[in-house]
Amino acid sequence: MPQFYVTFDEATARFLTDASVRLERPKIQIVRETIHEYHQRLDRLSENERESMLRAFDQLMPAIQPRPRPEVRKELLEARRARKAVEMRG
Repeated sequence: MPQFYVTFDEATARFLTDASVRLERPKIQIVRETIHEYHQRLDRLSENERESMLRAFDQLMPAIQPRPRPEVRKELLEARRARKAVEMRG
């Protein structure tokens, strides 16, 4: 098993010690659990990313002009036909 040696700054070391005491768990267990939790969140959006995307969505929505249903249906039908043609060739 690979070994890593980590040095924490004073504030982080105090936080780790405080968590260890309050949770009644060894420091290494807290470090491991924290790394696992952090890894699970890697693919999730951060709060800033989420808010930025929502702002962009809110700005773009009013710019989308409604289109008549027959026009939309026609476009969807054409897209389906094109997709089937590609599937039949492939």
